[in-house]
Amino acid sequence: MASPGSAPLFIGLMSGTSTDGVDAVLAEFPSARPPRILAGASLPMPAALRAEFLALNTPGHDELARGARAGNELARLYAQACRQVISDAGLSPRQLRAIGAHGQTVRHDPGAGYSVQINAPALLAELTGIDVVADFRSRDIAAGGQGAPLVPAFHQAVFQNGQPRLVLNLGGIANVTLLEPGQPLRGFDTGPANVLLDLWCHEKTGKLYDADGRWAASGKTHQGLLAGLYDSEPWFALPPPKSTGRDLFNRAWLEERLKPLQDAGLADEDVQATLQSLTVLSICKAVAEHAPATREVLACGGGALNSGLMKELAQGLGLPVCPTSELGVPVQSVEALAFAWLAHAHFEGIAAGLPSVTGARAPRVLGARYPA
Repeated sequence: MASPGSAPLFIGLMSGTSTDGVDAVLAEFPSARPPRILAGASLPMPAALRAEFLALNTPGHDELARGARAGNELARLYAQACRQVISDAGLSPRQLRAIGAHGQTVRHDPGAGYSVQINAPALLAELTGIDVVADFRSRDIAAGGQGAPLVPAFHQAVFQNGQPRLVLNLGGIANVTLLEPGQPLRGFDTGPANVLLDLWCHEKTGKLYDADGRWAASGKTHQGLLAGLYDSEPWFALPPPKSTGRDLFNRAWLEERLKPLQDAGLADEDVQATLQSLTVLSICKAVAEHAPATREVLACGGGALNSGLMKELAQGLGLPVCPTSELGVPVQSVEALAFAWLAHAHFEGIAAGLPSVTGARAPRVLGARYPA
């Protein structure tokens, strides 16, 4: 536990596309210096709530009421995480400026003008007695942007070092931030990171994820399937700015592409190995096309803990791939810290929605405040 100074304190909360849990950090934001994490926590997503969020990714019966109930349950889980980090930091709620709470994305279609995050920020403010900043995507989308990725401005504030560097977030979806001296900040989604890997692993083994990529390592990449997965999806060829989610990369998407090989005797572990190679291929192609000057890759998110994936990435990119933990920010804390920073940016009037990242008409301050 670190001791707080006089800088403003924020909590950031993240429950990502993988829906496996909630990450929380409590951090201080001193002027003209990087943020400092004082405490962190990770809570598992209850199985029933995870199943409901996954179900809400597709149309279903009574989904408005179900979404509202899920949002309330998520707020209670968020509040539990907040209480834990506040206690671990030896603080009281009144010492906090605000909580940044993204919610759980269940639909994302910026081309149609919306992105839906299940959340209950007013309830979270009531449960914690702390102001909450939420709804980070809608202002950027209203200005014609993708509303995603949300984290490049944070990556720039924390990880820029004057060298061509790329920050790679390996959550359910992979996204990159391009930090190139003298160039506008850029960032975009590259495609699936863990979303298909976790889906297939859970379906075939009952495990939520493939720890260290060991199951994938027991199989062999099927080059025909890999080519089919990549070449059949027009989204990969779209230029940035672009973003995606479970709306596209889901079980139905994978099943359609597996059908031509259903009689080929393809082993389940070979499919897993091929899905890992799809993550690597889509990232490598995006970097080669849009960030050829990159000299170093900083990896974060749950996928950065997958040693098999990290090894294949380093080989495919031909670049050093280093976890952000080596720079003092644990890979599982980066996104939660980003939402603490986004809440801080909201209070400071810092535009985190940037045209060079999202395609919006102009920079926009993101988020809406729910006073305690």
